[in-house]
Amino acid sequence: MPVATKQTLTQTQQMKLSPQQIQLMKLLQIPTSELDQRIQEELEANPALEKEDDDLDMDKPLEEGSFDSEDNLSKAEAIDADELDELERESSEEYAEEEVEPLVSEDLGIDEEFMRDFIEEDPSTYGFRGEEHGQSEEEKIVPIKFEKTFHEYLEEQLGLQHLESERERAMALQIIGSLDEDGYLRRDLEAIANDLLFSQHIRTTPEELERILHIIQQFDPPGVGARDLRECLLIQLKHKLQNEHAELSPSEKNAIQLAIKILETHFEEFSKKHYAKLARYLGTDEEGLKPVIQEILKLNPKPASGFVSRSEVIHNYLVPDFIVTNRDGELELTLNARNAPELRINEHYREMLQAFYHSKNGRRPTAREREAILFIKQKIDSARWFIDAIKQRQQTMMLTMSAILRHQRDYFLTGDEKKIRPMILKDIADATGLDISTVSRVANSKYVQTEFGTKRLKDFFSESLQTQEGDEVSTLEVKKILAELIAEENKQRPLSDEKLKEILQKKGYNIARRTVAKYREQLGIPVARLRKEL
Repeated sequence: MPVATKQTLTQTQQMKLSPQQIQLMKLLQIPTSELDQRIQEELEANPALEKEDDDLDMDKPLEEGSFDSEDNLSKAEAIDADELDELERESSEEYAEEEVEPLVSEDLGIDEEFMRDFIEEDPSTYGFRGEEHGQSEEEKIVPIKFEKTFHEYLEEQLGLQHLESERERAMALQIIGSLDEDGYLRRDLEAIANDLLFSQHIRTTPEELERILHIIQQFDPPGVGARDLRECLLIQLKHKLQNEHAELSPSEKNAIQLAIKILETHFEEFSKKHYAKLARYLGTDEEGLKPVIQEILKLNPKPASGFVSRSEVIHNYLVPDFIVTNRDGELELTLNARNAPELRINEHYREMLQAFYHSKNGRRPTAREREAILFIKQKIDSARWFIDAIKQRQQTMMLTMSAILRHQRDYFLTGDEKKIRPMILKDIADATGLDISTVSRVANSKYVQTEFGTKRLKDFFSESLQTQEGDEVSTLEVKKILAELIAEENKQRPLSDEKLKEILQKKGYNIARRTVAKYREQLGIPVARLRKEL
């Protein structure tokens, strides 16, 4: 029996972002330190876009012409828009009929993968001219400090080793390259063996790689190449005993040997700070255990912490996006604009459009001419959209930061973190008329320079907590007091969460024990038992 089918008409609402809106949203997320690179990429991709040749006047406000776009764009649009639209329609209808070698192979559409990544992005994660008085253009350039990375340091030491063959050297380099930024080898040796086979056609075994790893574990800094914390600490302790240049007293040697015994046989008790059990295992009291524990606490749990990471070599300096200056009680806000050069439409491209219309004398353009002129128009449109997006980025950033400055005025005047008021994204969105996701993009990865240091914008956002008097205070204030209480506690008898709750309540904060525990965890502070010291 055939299945009956029927057609229905439904109406749905969908919000689609234009390419211009997508471009603006992406630019809003970029900090000032990366904006110059993004602009350079656009300049290289679009020949219709160019920088102004003259040096930037950093004291010139945006409204007075920080972008030479209005006059320039109006000239570019002097061509009859209706004629261009007609040209586009003719091109789409007639181009297929002619065998013409295309002048342009570039896809001018929006990449589908790019759109998908943008739409799926979580918005909840976290111009106006900047004033840099008395600075030359050279002084505005951020210096990049080149330093040796942890992996480069290990490779230098590898060069001093007398390995049996280039094959072993390749294996050692593979292990060094597999170490993480803390200096640990988190990958399984079997996986590294597979990598060597597929990438370099070197057949090896986990046992052979283990021998090479032991060589690397003797490198400086001590502890490098460990598979876990326990192995890292043991490597360092054994390195101390074997160091012929270290002059150790008998008591120090004994303490190190007992520390090795603790890590090899009682690591779980040590990690949980069960000192009474450890003392019984070693046949001593807590006073005798103290120098042994001190030897372990002197060690570095992250051997590579003293080195710059690979990413830090490139981004070694922090560039503030905003600058707040206190001028006799009046707060002045400027936007760091050194990475936002003046942009304009290339005059040659505009003249090419005009020349085409002056020369055609009523004849219909050929398919090749249509393709060329449409390419020029598309590039000019793309340049115009980018210039407008940069301008809107600056305006949106200043609007958002101005609202934050008004909301947190007491902090910017005093630098007292306890005066940071409760503030969420919705507060700034309501004050500016912007969408919450837009405010989030501005706040994410942006920094403001104040006389009290450079701060992340995200750090000014916090929930509120009610005092016993009914006033609302920022959770940042409560966390700061909590951190101070723990820093000043007696480490032999650290404060429990219950005791911390009672102290905070005496100070007038209406807080529960579970909230204290939550804030403590957010601050990265362990429970009282793990804070205990002998």
